[in-house]
Amino acid sequence: MAAAIEVTDPTSVGMDPNRLQRVADYARSYVDEGKLIGTEVLVARHGKVVLRSKAGLADRENQTPIVDNTLWRFYSMTKPLTSVAIMQLVEEGKLRLSDPLHEFVPAFATQNVFCGGTAEDPQTEPAHRRITIADLLTHTAGLTYSFIVQHPVDEIYRGSGLDAMAGHGDLATTIDALAALPLRNQPGTRWSYSMATDVLGRVVEVVSGQPFAQRLKSHVLDPLEMHDTAFAVPDEKLDRLAACYMPTPEGGEPVLIDSAETSSFRNDAWSSGGGGIVSSLEDYHRFCQMLLNGGRHNEQQIIGPRTLNLMMRNHLPEGKDLEEVGDTLFVKGLFTGVGFGLGFSVVQDTAAGHLLASEGEASWGGMASTAFWVDPKEQISAIFLTQLVPSSTYINLRWDLRTLVNQALVD
Repeated sequence: MAAAIEVTDPTSVGMDPNRLQRVADYARSYVDEGKLIGTEVLVARHGKVVLRSKAGLADRENQTPIVDNTLWRFYSMTKPLTSVAIMQLVEEGKLRLSDPLHEFVPAFATQNVFCGGTAEDPQTEPAHRRITIADLLTHTAGLTYSFIVQHPVDEIYRGSGLDAMAGHGDLATTIDALAALPLRNQPGTRWSYSMATDVLGRVVEVVSGQPFAQRLKSHVLDPLEMHDTAFAVPDEKLDRLAACYMPTPEGGEPVLIDSAETSSFRNDAWSSGGGGIVSSLEDYHRFCQMLLNGGRHNEQQIIGPRTLNLMMRNHLPEGKDLEEVGDTLFVKGLFTGVGFGLGFSVVQDTAAGHLLASEGEASWGGMASTAFWVDPKEQISAIFLTQLVPSSTYINLRWDLRTLVNQALVD
């Protein structure tokens, strides 16, 4: 069993406790104002937890409090876990970032790219080059998501019934169905948020010879003692699963959309490497600490430090940021000065984005408004958990929380 998390005096790691309290107060304000049902926040520096706060409820309908081992839908915060699993295979010499995808998933051997027309009558042209593993890690493969509403290919995904959260049966079937659809962009040219990391999950199981969920468990989750992290919640843990909500158009209190008892996360047939993990704050904290500790957890080297350094560099075309070569995901300007590495976003120019952050910081969030970041320069990690879909509802939470954490640094 992993050791319980203890909270340390912030002054011992160069943080002002009164200023740090602003983080907890800010998170609680969203609950007090009826915007969120419950929140859980953790901040750590130099490997020591200096803030852990809870506000509100895990389940409003059942009046279930948030406890230390509450389970949350992490959705796209699954992506960094999958990316680590892929990079482990690279370290083992079983995979190269430049390898063409079709060598592992033959359904991608021939790809066509949307170049005009409509979703009902698309015009396509052949892809100029093959999709690579690096393209998938950086979301520059030309894929998309059905829930994005920007482009005819997004609509084609919806028309095909391809739902990233549900899948078409097992992982192999779902990814083969995805390969039959046109690409939104030419591979390697633009960042488009997509099912690319789900494809990586399929690559993991092809290369390793194990089901993706099994390989992730044996090589990432178990070594990190992430024993509450899985693609499904077993019956004996169901009372710990938070309920999920969505806002009302009128701006009233969020409405229930996924209760623990009826949640789709009780079924693990579809192991989504892009968004299928249920986890706890303590589990994900161990993952974050591994990222800051050169890939090491206790006596185990999960991934090499030089591999992590590569993952936390910007890999977008010509070194540009997400605003320059990315399709807008939330609101224009949100990612100015922010690039994308191998599995998560990376801050590259704080002045350009007017960000109170550190260059080199890596982060991402999830569809239910969860978020995390790790800052190698300041040795800070932070996790914010709640359950409100979509994450665009209060997207500025991500930068506001960074500001409040970093303003507490006084060393």
